Amino acid sequence: MSDASTSPTSSRSHAARSAFTAIVSLHNAIFSRIDAALSSWAIPTLARFTFAAVLLMYFWASAMTKLGDGIFGLFSPSVGAYAQIFPQKAEAVLYDTSQFSIFEKLVILAGTWAEFILPFLLVIGLFTRLAALGMIGFVAVQSLTDIHGHHADAATIGTWFDRASDSLIMDQRAFWMFVLLVLVLRGAGPISVDRFIGIDRPKTG
Repeated sequence: MSDASTSPTSSRSHAARSAFTAIVSLHNAIFSRIDAALSSWAIPTLARFTFAAVLLMYFWASAMTKLGDGIFGLFSPSVGAYAQIFPQKAEAVLYDTSQFSIFEKLVILAGTWAEFILPFLLVIGLFTRLAALGMIGFVAVQSLTDIHGHHADAATIGTWFDRASDSLIMDQRAFWMFVLLVLVLRGAGPISVDRFIGIDRPKTG
C-alpha cells in the first residue's frame, strides 16, 4: 500500500534526475569538445590580438613623447619623460634634467625602451610570457606613479564593486592586467614567433 502511494512521486523524481544528468552530460560533451578544439590556440591568440588592437598604439604613442630630439633621442629622453616618470622630482628641480641621478636617468631610459619593446614582443609573440610579466610590472608602476606622483583624482583612480565601470586605473587597467595574465599563463599560442623557434611547442610522442 505504501509502495503504491509513493511510486508516482518516486518516478517523477527519478525522471527529473535523469533529465538533469542528461543535460549535464550534453553540456560537458559540447564544451569539452569546444575547449579541446579552440582553447589552446584561441585564448592566447585573441589575448594578443586584443592587446594589439587596444593597447599597442597607446603605449607606443606614450613612448614617443619620452624621446629626445634628433636621431639619438632614443638614448636621450625628453624633459617630458622625466616629468612623466618622476613628476615630483621634476617639479622640485624646475625640470632641470641635470639634477637627476644616474640611477634615475637609467630608470627613465629603461622605461622608455620598455614601452616600445615589450608591446612589440607581445604582438609578434616572442618571449611572450616574460614580456607579459614585464608589462604587468610596467602597468603596476605606471598606476602607482599616476596615483602618488601625478595625484590622480578619485574619479580617475576609481574603485571596484561600484556602479561605475569607466575609471582609468582600477577598472580599465584591471582588464589590461587580465589580458596580460592570460599570456603569462598560456603563452603566445601557435601563431607566434615563440612557436616557430620552439618555445611552448607541444610535446609529441
